[in-house]
Amino acid sequence: MGSEPGQFPASRPSSGDRRRAPRRQQDRRLLQRERELEAARLICQALSQHVNVDELVENALRIALEVVNAEAGSVLLSDDKDEKLVFRYVIGEKAEQLRGTAIPWNKGVAGAVFQSGEPAIISDVARDTRHLSTIDSSTGFKTLDMITLPLKRWEGDPIGVLQVLNKREGQLNKDDIAILTIVSALAAQAIEQARLFESAKLAEVARLLGDIGHDIKNLLTPVIAGAEFLQTELNKLFGSMVTMGISGTQASQDLCNRVIGLLQDAARRIQDRVKEIGDCVKGLSTPPEFAPCRIVGVVDDVIKTLHVLADEKNILLRTDGLGALPSISADERRLFNAFYNLIHNAISVVQGGGSITVRGSVDEAGGVMHLAVVDTGKGMPADIRDSLFTAHAKSNKVGGTGLGTKIVKDVVDAHGGQISVESKEDVGTTIHIRLPLQQAGSAVGSSAR
Repeated sequence: MGSEPGQFPASRPSSGDRRRAPRRQQDRRLLQRERELEAARLICQALSQHVNVDELVENALRIALEVVNAEAGSVLLSDDKDEKLVFRYVIGEKAEQLRGTAIPWNKGVAGAVFQSGEPAIISDVARDTRHLSTIDSSTGFKTLDMITLPLKRWEGDPIGVLQVLNKREGQLNKDDIAILTIVSALAAQAIEQARLFESAKLAEVARLLGDIGHDIKNLLTPVIAGAEFLQTELNKLFGSMVTMGISGTQASQDLCNRVIGLLQDAARRIQDRVKEIGDCVKGLSTPPEFAPCRIVGVVDDVIKTLHVLADEKNILLRTDGLGALPSISADERRLFNAFYNLIHNAISVVQGGGSITVRGSVDEAGGVMHLAVVDTGKGMPADIRDSLFTAHAKSNKVGGTGLGTKIVKDVVDAHGGQISVESKEDVGTTIHIRLPLQQAGSAVGSSAR
């Protein structure tokens, strides 16, 4: 049919255009394959050089952002115990503060992808009701577009998710998903292998600790028996001295009895301590044995045990307000270990002439006891402080492992409490512990004295 008056006939592609179209499409496919191969090469090269989980996560995320030219991103790994996704590594403006933050593993886009195991591409997050805008609000970062992929083995449930945000040029698209799928699959495999490697190392450490604990128990047995024999003999000797009317006998006997008592307590606590360290390494937590407990007695025992070490460094150990605290339902042995760790660690960083103070108060309205271990030490850098009571605790002491702080956190968790830290370099550190005044089902409460 002819064209209407005043209209031009529709143009038809020339034979040359028709021949070039498949070629251009083929070129695009080849370019996409080159991008995918380059992404695979980069991720394989990076992951083959590391066995540490943190290094693997960091490198995987950096490569993911590089291959799709995105501004920011994060890797969230699952915490099966608490059913949460934890920001393990974050890259982007103002994003570092998110590291260690956890969200429920069924919330947000990350939760949806983790649950379904299927990737999601969102061109405008403002129009997606699943997006957790509170994350942006807390960091000041504005998310525009996003790709979220599950981190999972070739077969199996996801171990977390990988997110990339805000493509620098254009919008994130299906081609980017194809590339990121390669990165996420290889990264998940490497992360899982690194976790297994770390677990194997911990299992070996736990086995060695079991052997060491057995040896320590055997070595301490004659010490304990010897202390009991010595006390019996000293009691006989001092009894004879009293009969003979020798002055100062009672004072000397009291001193010897105190020293022997400290020796026996220390031997028993060493055995308990080795067992608890072994449990900690194995990821186990012995159920607490709750009973009426006075915090002042626990802390006094710790100070008696550590006062010689503190005196050698001219460090003052003191308490403030503990005598007025009520009894609570607690595991006294485990609280001793927690305060021993905290005070012993503080002694190592406080200079001569400094002090370590354990303070206590009660929040009746909140139903909690607030305890604080305050030192005048050198403080700690922000990265050490922020990781202190997390699963990724680091130590700023030479040869430190961070295991002591994990034990403290486990003790506080076992009591249903909370722990936090304030620290400023060259000023000092304060560890805050909040314990419930009454455990569930316990008759010991804030009215008990």
